[in-house]
Amino acid sequence: MMIDSSAFQGKKAAYYTLGCKLNFSETSTFGRMLQELGVRPVSEGEVADLCLINTCSVTDVADHKCRQAIHRMVRKHPGAFVVVTGCYAQLSPATVSEIEGVDLVLGSNEKATLLQYLSEAWDGNPKTDSLHQYYTVKTREIKSFAPSCSRGNRTRFFLKVQDGCDYFCTYCTIPYARGFSRSASISSLVGQAREAAAEGGREIVLTGVNIGDFGKNTGESFLDLVKSLDEVEGIARYRISSLEPDLLSDELIAYCAQSRAFMPHFHIPLQSGSDEVLRLMHRRYDISLFAAKIKLIKSLMPDAFIGVDVIVGMRGEHEEHFEQTYRFLESLDISQLHVFPYSERPGTQALKIDYVVSEREKKERSSRLLALSESKTHAFYQQWIGREAEVLMEKAPKGKAMHGFTRNYVRVELPASLADPSLDNQLVNVKMTGFNHDQSALLAQLIGR
Repeated sequence: MMIDSSAFQGKKAAYYTLGCKLNFSETSTFGRMLQELGVRPVSEGEVADLCLINTCSVTDVADHKCRQAIHRMVRKHPGAFVVVTGCYAQLSPATVSEIEGVDLVLGSNEKATLLQYLSEAWDGNPKTDSLHQYYTVKTREIKSFAPSCSRGNRTRFFLKVQDGCDYFCTYCTIPYARGFSRSASISSLVGQAREAAAEGGREIVLTGVNIGDFGKNTGESFLDLVKSLDEVEGIARYRISSLEPDLLSDELIAYCAQSRAFMPHFHIPLQSGSDEVLRLMHRRYDISLFAAKIKLIKSLMPDAFIGVDVIVGMRGEHEEHFEQTYRFLESLDISQLHVFPYSERPGTQALKIDYVVSEREKKERSSRLLALSESKTHAFYQQWIGREAEVLMEKAPKGKAMHGFTRNYVRVELPASLADPSLDNQLVNVKMTGFNHDQSALLAQLIGR
């Protein structure tokens, strides 16, 4: 279908994204596509003609935040044409479409053709033509792949390499929201990386739902993709977002250790340090495999930053299981924990598990793991005080401190007195001198300037 750009010219759009980096990347790409048709981002104090809300549904709290965000956008931009997409839109389209002010709900398969839906809606008067419609298909019919490589307001580009998941863990609804695993071709992704380099991009984060499953529909592998992207000139850094431990091959680890541009930075979901709970979750590994992966990474890349996801209070997680998890995490040479209290999701197999952890106990367990995470991150940062490193700087608000990250994801801070707009998106050498006021970064001094 041809898009009539005249229907888009002069309109203003407001965007709101909830959830993962993949959602942020997709929203940024939608914004770029609309801008090319003449739709500009709304300025502060203006009322938008279009509101696009990209939703998450990983927990019941996420669902609640999505509804709140929709209500806020409708109130803030009265009369705007309101489109809701994302995981919550796919899983609960009728509920979302009934929210006052929502005009159009697009599921995971339909969001790839957002422009066509908007073109049809805007052929006349958007508000009178709209009938609070929603368009979704069943999980097995979600087959579209919407390319996305965009940075929005960020320094880093986010390259979507894969979508969907075939794993169906007992606590998770993502496969129902995103469909089965599918990927872009390596050649198309290399082309997008080259375009990002041409736009001045220095760092790309590879995103997806289960990116280690890359290539199921193309006959390619994630390692093949990594090797191909490593050859793209102009991109100085790549980071791999979340990668399942059973899909994190020894060959991939070894390649990253000697590659030109892949950073010593890994994000690996564990979810539980109890093999019994892992079986209840239908995870595809045990703690011995996980520990072996951490050990291999650290043997080849001693300075590597390793973040680990953990779910607290899963059904069936008795106190002894949590204590096993705590002791296991305490023993690992990792840098940070991302702690998620278990949330009941309708339709998941976990609801069949009898033992339920109380909300009070979930909070106590979460607090303990967050304290462990803080101590591990502090210790990881501490060893870098007095050392030099290369940092990719990020734009800072006028008069504010400037931040950036080392190759191994140590966050550094340049005081406002040293912040220089010309350093934005530049690789600079710094010496790290100590913690900043809230211990969220290491203070740095520029070297050679």
